[in-house]
Amino acid sequence: MARVFLHHVVGDLTLGKPELVEFSEAETVEAAVRAIGDSADGAIAVWRRRPMEPAPPPSAERFIGMLTSLDVVAFLARAGADQERAMRTPVSELVAPNPSLLKEVDPGTRLIDALEMMKQGVRHLLVRKSIVWKGFSKRFSILYNGRWLKNTQSSSLGGESNSDRPSTSALPDNKFCCLSREDVVRFLIGCLGALAPLPLSSISSVGAIGSNYAYIEASSPALEAIYKIPHDPCAIAVVETNSEGSHKIIGDISAYKLWKCDYLAAAWAMANLSAGQFVVGADDYGTTPVSVPELPIDSSAGDTGAGDSSRPRKFSSRSIGFFSNQVNQMSIGRLRSMYRGRSAPWTCKHTSSLAAVMAQMLSHRATHVWVTDADLDDDTLVGIISYTDILNAVTKHPTP
Repeated sequence: MARVFLHHVVGDLTLGKPELVEFSEAETVEAAVRAIGDSADGAIAVWRRRPMEPAPPPSAERFIGMLTSLDVVAFLARAGADQERAMRTPVSELVAPNPSLLKEVDPGTRLIDALEMMKQGVRHLLVRKSIVWKGFSKRFSILYNGRWLKNTQSSSLGGESNSDRPSTSALPDNKFCCLSREDVVRFLIGCLGALAPLPLSSISSVGAIGSNYAYIEASSPALEAIYKIPHDPCAIAVVETNSEGSHKIIGDISAYKLWKCDYLAAAWAMANLSAGQFVVGADDYGTTPVSVPELPIDSSAGDTGAGDSSRPRKFSSRSIGFFSNQVNQMSIGRLRSMYRGRSAPWTCKHTSSLAAVMAQMLSHRATHVWVTDADLDDDTLVGIISYTDILNAVTKHPTP
């Protein structure tokens, strides 16, 4: 076990994290579209209404669950033609209750304890943004708020961990932040020397590849994917099966890919196109021309369309592209190239190093990377790697 896991606490990772802003269950789907687009990972935490004024601090007891971009697109796809009414629907009607995805912890919780929680399925840690706290899980934290901190209570040495107990420190105000698995991996990539030689090992040798991935045939309706997508990672591969039974990946349907998209266009495509057409565009996959009605959406939610809303347009990979102020300034050829590249899934080789995959995921803010066989065709799928797989790899292998 690397010492970095034992000598660091959760409070070390809260430096620079913004204060938590709760998203209420009473908000509409239209508000959720904007909030997800501004989020750090394509998902938002949904909370029950605060019961009184003045408003109490955030609490894990009021947490309902996570709402992803894929949840919104799937809801709009099932809503059919009444898109305007669907956009006014409260998010409480589509968020799946799952309070186990978030856990409130003390800033003094050891990093190794936080990793164990996340390995068990916790996606976010609710942490108080404090300056000083009492009762460390270990004797000291190497760095917190730019200073060395030591626990003067000798009784805590070798004693029972109080990582699950809330801090009793006096605080100037009730400010909290949320830490995700991405935050933990981003912290670990700055400590690669302490994890050596593990970061330079291949992901196959450290057992970081998940072989039980979800997939759907490219010829299947895209709407079928929402019934097969796992919760973690929230992604399904769109594949073509070769004659020998292996899978050639041509794209994926995931919360990450739909993070900053035209939700109404994506919903129409999911309801009417095949999975292959959905991920690469109807004009790129198959020969049948497909027209999609121009669907109106509030410009503050990222509308990039222009002109008459009733004019049909061809659905392509750029129809569900990123919201961007620079889109209208680009040439059509460059625009097609940019969004066609975006529809391609992020992949790595099974021989890629763990450090390289960590850097790839963090640089693209991706929740997962598909793993292909380096000895076969570039697109032959062998598995998937997610943040949970990385956390499992770095904790189960001893570091000299």
